[in-house]
Amino acid sequence: MRELSVVITVMDEEKNIKPLLEAVRGALAGIDYEVILVDDGSADQTKREVLANADDRTILVELRKNYGQSTAMTAGIDHSQGRYVALLDGDLQNDPTDIPSMLELLKNEDWDVVAGNRKNRKDGFILRKIPSRIANALIRRMTGVYIKDYGCTLKVFRREIAEELGLYGELHRFIPVLAKLQGARITQVDVKHHATCTR
Repeated sequence: MRELSVVITVMDEEKNIKPLLEAVRGALAGIDYEVILVDDGSADQTKREVLANADDRTILVELRKNYGQSTAMTAGIDHSQGRYVALLDGDLQNDPTDIPSMLELLKNEDWDVVAGNRKNRKDGFILRKIPSRIANALIRRMTGVYIKDYGCTLKVFRREIAEELGLYGELHRFIPVLAKLQGARITQVDVKHHATCTR
């Protein structure tokens, strides 16, 4: 069993695959890891780019059509073998260099989930930040899960928590809530954020 599985959902990300895999390899050089790339029904050359840039740590999971991010994440988790599971965006929005410190925090302080908080978001204030803040405040109030940023994909889990998330539809947006329902201990750390389009 590997130490860490990095699950990345991609759709029409042909231009991002090479820099994404290079960034992951550089960030995780000291960790026994695997990368599971889930192609969620891409219509471009994403598959070709994955195969061209894959190594022995890379696994490609192909979905026949676009099922959505939650289903793609579940497929990736199901194909993973790591003791711990990290979720990462395929559009270079998250920086994989944050993963090692998140993994160490999870292990050293006995957390079940370490979630990322996009501290320096470059998104437009009106179009993204205000609706995001309102949504996050409502979710916190309704669920009792008090983290700042529900929309950040970057998270690290203990395997047993990741396996029981039961993601489908748009539930990937509520992963901390689903984890809390399992009794998970959750903390959040600030992570680097690069402005890109999101799914």
